[in-house]
Amino acid sequence: MTQPLDPDMFRACSQVTPLIQVGDKWTAKIIRCLEAGPRRFSELRVPLRGITPKVLTETLRAMERDGLVTRTAYAGIPPRVEYELSPLGRTLLKPLAASCAWAEAHMAEVLRAREVHEPL
Repeated sequence: MTQPLDPDMFRACSQVTPLIQVGDKWTAKIIRCLEAGPRRFSELRVPLRGITPKVLTETLRAMERDGLVTRTAYAGIPPRVEYELSPLGRTLLKPLAASCAWAEAHMAEVLRAREVHEPL
């Protein structure tokens, strides 16, 4: 059994669109949520503040289509569905960690450059 996701796991993340992006704006965060093991849809919504159920569904379907996650449906009442990183999806963990570290180290410089280029 995996630990519950921290509702604040993305609090420190910049609200700026990621400079290095995989999939859509939510894909990297979903990958991070699935890093420790399979999760249900409702578990993923906890730390992903601001995502609508429709967008989460669309993003998970796109990730499944691209081979980054697997979707497993379990019979029962109510039915249960879990999402898990595929082996291909796991190959993105190290590059995403490097991208995040780079952004933490250089985001202030990027934001200053943007201000110079496009003053408010």
